Amino acid sequence: MSKINELFTSKIHAINVGIEFFKDDIKKQNADAIHLEWKPPGGGKPEIIKALDSLENATLEQKIEEANKLAVERIINSQPVLIGYDQAIHVVPGMTKTTILHSGPPITWDRMCGAMRGAVTGAIVFEGLAKDIEEAEKVAASGEITFSPCHEHDCVGSMAGVTSASMFMHVVKNKTYGNIAYTNLSEQMAKILRMGANDESVITRLNWMRDVLGPMLRDAMKIAGEIDLRLMLAQALHMGDECHNRNNAGTSLLIQALTPYILETEFTKEQKREVFDFVASSDYFSGPTWMAMNKCALDAAHGIEYSTVVTTMARNGVDFGIRVSGLPGNTWFVGPAQKVVGPMFAGYKPEDSGLDIGDSAITETYGIGGFAMAAAPAIVALVGGTVDEAIGYSTKMKEITLGENPNVTIPLLNFQGVPTGIDIRQVVQTGILPIINTAIAHKDAGIGMIGAGITHPPMEAFEKALLALSEKIS
Repeated sequence: MSKINELFTSKIHAINVGIEFFKDDIKKQNADAIHLEWKPPGGGKPEIIKALDSLENATLEQKIEEANKLAVERIINSQPVLIGYDQAIHVVPGMTKTTILHSGPPITWDRMCGAMRGAVTGAIVFEGLAKDIEEAEKVAASGEITFSPCHEHDCVGSMAGVTSASMFMHVVKNKTYGNIAYTNLSEQMAKILRMGANDESVITRLNWMRDVLGPMLRDAMKIAGEIDLRLMLAQALHMGDECHNRNNAGTSLLIQALTPYILETEFTKEQKREVFDFVASSDYFSGPTWMAMNKCALDAAHGIEYSTVVTTMARNGVDFGIRVSGLPGNTWFVGPAQKVVGPMFAGYKPEDSGLDIGDSAITETYGIGGFAMAAAPAIVALVGGTVDEAIGYSTKMKEITLGENPNVTIPLLNFQGVPTGIDIRQVVQTGILPIINTAIAHKDAGIGMIGAGITHPPMEAFEKALLALSEKIS
């Protein structure tokens, strides 16, 4: 009894498991309390626990570990380089004059969110397939347009991701493995197509990008030959970017590399000045470049039998989809797109927001963006939160990844490599979801960006992938 009585006279040091606010109540009683963030494996779902157990079979687990080691090695060893710019119709596999690519997993016109509908109809007008937005809506619903995910054509697309035949694309080649990835050019950060805007100013800008910006970059890269993007990405993180939503350094480095060759092109001085002014209008110019670079590396790791590594995370404003290396081809596992929580632009409220949208989560899939926020503490001014939280995100993502990328490091964390190789087993086992920082588009067509913030994928997508992989290889 004496030991029990000591409880009433000595200070209590408690570990709280479960509801976090119990910890606060304990502290109010002048006791110490540490909260243990814990969830039952697989969310306590019997079928998920069974699948996790099946993958722990000794023989099978060895095959998974070997496959995952290869997948992570392929991501790390990939050396993507920018080799050119050209129109989608000339370079993108499967592109036709009536094809429109979009972000996220497959979706039909009738299910598209407002921002994607706005972007699609704007692209139809831009391509001359309709005279105005009203007619474009009819064309989009007619069955004459082929809609397909960017990811199924070696592409990625920011926000709505809408990519049409005449748009100029980055052409990025993986020097290590030979695969190529594409993405279209940044419209910068005004009222823009990728955010769902589609008025006359948007179409005018797209025409200029097709007629001046794209051809100038194409001709410049013909002179340059190639630009090492992995090295440039590493430099950008050391200069304070996370290369998803903060691209101040990356854009400076990219335009610095391009400028000597732009000056050698045959365009007029006035046209060159227009291009430089356009790049200077926003730091987002290099944002799509990193997306194509990241996809180029991740595609090299796709299709490895037994691998549980995530090679794609993408969303279309309705569904959030992932692809997993060990389930090859275009096998998608989807759950509902989530709300993005963060600061709104003046005049807008959270209820104005569309759901999470865009292929730009390829950056987090690679290990930058939200995973590298410790490299870019200033990002919290855009997406909300605190510097400590930004650092915490980078640390926490190590719990669901298989390694670190030594080529891309975070100075603030003693130059540790960015967390690399999201493992669906670890996500489901721990209940920790990947962190994504992203822009917020208005829920209605024609308006555009209204804020930025933080979001997560739905656990449902990872659970579906785990069940499918378990069934396939067990």
